Amino acid sequence: MTSPSTTKTKPRVIALVAAAGKGTRLGAEVPKAYVELRGRTLLERSVQAMVTSGIVDEVIVLVSPTMESYAECILARVEADIPLRLVHGGGERADSVWAGLQAIPEEEAVVLIHDAARALTPPGMIARVAKRVLEGATAVIPVLPVADTIKEVEGEAVLATPDRSRLRAVQTPQGFSLAALRHANVDYWEQNPDFTATDDASLMEWHGARVDTVQGDTFAFKITTPIDLVLAKAVTDEAEPTIFEVPSD
Repeated sequence: MTSPSTTKTKPRVIALVAAAGKGTRLGAEVPKAYVELRGRTLLERSVQAMVTSGIVDEVIVLVSPTMESYAECILARVEADIPLRLVHGGGERADSVWAGLQAIPEEEAVVLIHDAARALTPPGMIARVAKRVLEGATAVIPVLPVADTIKEVEGEAVLATPDRSRLRAVQTPQGFSLAALRHANVDYWEQNPDFTATDDASLMEWHGARVDTVQGDTFAFKITTPIDLVLAKAVTDEAEPTIFEVPSD
């Protein structure tokens, strides 16, 4: 029989929801995370999905100081039995993520980095990412096959056509070992490399970590432009979009 002192507890799963950006491409009067989609802001929908996943132990929302009061009102509408809190983000996404990582007291945990703009992400997909990290993966991203032919171009000239079968579109949340992601961030800020991390997974790649993939979901698309918002409204009604979730197998 295992004694209580030797029983290993499961690391906490903490979600960082990035909502500090302006999102000007959407053309709204408020930052993108605060745009309403059928009566609920993108931020509220994203946080609620984290709660509903049943695997997240805490949600930290990264906000700009000017939107803090508004964000507090939004979080008050979320039905949650886990802690929800706000942390001031920075001018760039990397600054916001670093601020969120510093706000986590643990040394060991699973951290999920999620864009508030992916407001229709199914809770099941969130759980799928977190479970893979809990099983021992260092970094995990949800992906979908690329439907379009992709060209590498320079100016107006095509340089190459990558093999589409090897390409994947990447979504969020992206999941990580907290200790590994912190270490990669520290090295990134200290070394100031001639490299811009377009997402947290690319930072981990730069740092030499293996990045694993799980099945993404078509509903986890990013609401960035007006046409994205039109699409989101078209697929959102009283029925939750999770019924269309891509199976994990």
